[in-house]
Amino acid sequence: MFAHIDCNNFYASCERVFNPALNGKPVVVLSNNDGCAIARSSEAKALGIPMGAPAFKYKEIIEKNHVHVFSANFPLYGDMSNRVMSILGTFSPVQEIYSIDECFLDLSGFGFDLKAYGLKMKERVFKWTGLPISIGIAPTKALCKIATRIAKKYPKQTGGVHVIDSENLRIKALKWLEIGDVWGVGRQYTKRLLAKNIKNAYQFTCMNDDWVKTHMSIVGLRLKYDLQGIPSIMMEDIKDKKNIATTRTFDYNTEKYEDIKERIVTFATKCAEKLRKQGSCCNSIQVFIATNFYREDLPQYSNSICIKLPFATNSTFELAEYAVMGLEQIFKKGYAYKRAGVLVMDFTPESNQQLNLFQNRNVKHIPIMHAMDKLNRKYGHDLLRLGAQAPGRTWRMKQEKLSPHYTTNIHEVLSVKV
Repeated sequence: MFAHIDCNNFYASCERVFNPALNGKPVVVLSNNDGCAIARSSEAKALGIPMGAPAFKYKEIIEKNHVHVFSANFPLYGDMSNRVMSILGTFSPVQEIYSIDECFLDLSGFGFDLKAYGLKMKERVFKWTGLPISIGIAPTKALCKIATRIAKKYPKQTGGVHVIDSENLRIKALKWLEIGDVWGVGRQYTKRLLAKNIKNAYQFTCMNDDWVKTHMSIVGLRLKYDLQGIPSIMMEDIKDKKNIATTRTFDYNTEKYEDIKERIVTFATKCAEKLRKQGSCCNSIQVFIATNFYREDLPQYSNSICIKLPFATNSTFELAEYAVMGLEQIFKKGYAYKRAGVLVMDFTPESNQQLNLFQNRNVKHIPIMHAMDKLNRKYGHDLLRLGAQAPGRTWRMKQEKLSPHYTTNIHEVLSVKV
């Protein structure tokens, strides 16, 4: 048996933990630069505000219904996620963190009442973090996802925990779920299946194996078996990323090269930090810049360049240097830039690198990077920076409705008056 745990309206729920007055009221969390809705409370969904809705298009609905709108507070959400995942990790020796608000637990061999065990998880997470979760328990991961959907859809009947532990419950759940909502079935597959008159998950499990394998590959066939109750999608360990990107849309347009250079250096620095965190070095770096294509009154330009590095590295100094080299080749004067980014790829393990006969990474950077990371973690984000990241040229995203960093900034913790 497996368990799938999903935090309910995660970003909105994080905001409510520290502001209980928001409970029962519509809450929307916006994307970077306060652009689109990336999280909505149940009350906001009921008002017809869709996921990805541009904030300016729904301004009238938001104001009329007194919707509470927040800028995305990712440091807070990430910290709350770590707390939830740490708690859930104590309920099973095998945990797969699927996303910031979802994880799977392997409950194989657990001979006690799994419904009661799920309710215990739910109670502990809420008591220790204040976050509501829904839990689905079933013989396979795909069925777990369906069980979680049912737990979310019918919280009063299920108590937020639904267990599929019989053939009747499995078939009932599959007939209830529309094919477009099946985990792993995207839009293209949905269109293809609907054309075959396959409208729900149960009908999908009755299809011919050869057709599924031919049109949906071996991945689709595994999904079919998983929905049939045959474990075919196994638990996975957390794998290192194959590429790392840091990109941003600026809060205003700029034609200044120095401004863009500062951003590119900062992005390269962030990528280097993430590389070191997972013990990897990159062999290639890509830089891109773009104007604001929504401004039809302005000349448009975008370009990118990929540089093959002469050696694998995760040094902030070296990656920033090559990123600037790339920027110099694609930057053009006379354009108002709105977006830029850096992508590192082609990874090799930091502990296992092929040396170059003529040019290699500077080994003196290794202890310096270690010291920088340690100090920044201990005393504050970006305490130590490169000279090109001068504070006077640091840009901030548009975050006009940002809540305090309650758990990640000592100066913004809640104060209680007695």
